[in-house]
Amino acid sequence: MQTNDPDLPAGSGAAATACRGAVAGAAAAMAWAALEPAASRIMGTGYTDVSLLGRLVTRRRAWPLVGLGVHLANGAAFGAMAALAGVRTPGAGVAAASVENVAVWPVMGVLDRVHPDRRSGRLGPLLTDGRVFAQETVMHAFFGAVLGALLSRRR
Repeated sequence: MQTNDPDLPAGSGAAATACRGAVAGAAAAMAWAALEPAASRIMGTGYTDVSLLGRLVTRRRAWPLVGLGVHLANGAAFGAMAALAGVRTPGAGVAAASVENVAVWPVMGVLDRVHPDRRSGRLGPLLTDGRVFAQETVMHAFFGAVLGALLSRRR
């Protein structure tokens, strides 16, 4: 399968485009993880994706590293798909990440039922919390802008 990625040599193909997108997605997810604690404080949610993911996988002290690893892997997968779909600008990245945010938001209802921090009361309801949704909307837009900017750079 050939792609029209202007940043890659002719004939590089989908694998190179996906790899470039995965690296950009992981970098954008790292930027998200760095900014999210401040966003959580500003929004007053006590919520971060790294915590949600890490504490879902393990209750041990390593949950921050586990959560960051899962978050970066998710960003890499999204970045690869976005690159293959032709995302090459910050605006296109924001649009793609915003669609993903709305599309997967119903999963919060499942997490409300099964996540250990929800069951223990450490976190309040996620699905119906407008502040958590607003925080996630902003963070997805930030991720998408960074992703699109990285994919728009000429190599």
